[in-house]
Amino acid sequence: MSGVWPPELPPLPALTRAEGELVDRYLEVLDLLGRINPARTHDTYAALRAAQALALAATGLRDALTVMHGRGEREIYAGTLARAMRVLDGERRAGRVMLPSEPPN
Repeated sequence: MSGVWPPELPPLPALTRAEGELVDRYLEVLDLLGRINPARTHDTYAALRAAQALALAATGLRDALTVMHGRGEREIYAGTLARAMRVLDGERRAGRVMLPSEPPN
């Protein structure tokens, strides 16, 4: 039996534990903002729950940055972290925060 496998994702770049946490928490915030986006949601209760979770997610994001700073990680390597976010489907996740395109008239 021959199965078709999905394409293999590129490997994540090497990250410190704090950088990995930063990426994870940032993507979590994006996911929640996408669920809250009034241009994309149809359910006030789901948006409310996402807004409530956003405060906790923002705290996690702050904590990740605090750990990085405390460990002497003064620079954010944007290119490396962007590659990690792309591997973790960050472009699609960030797209949910954007306004949808207007339908043609």
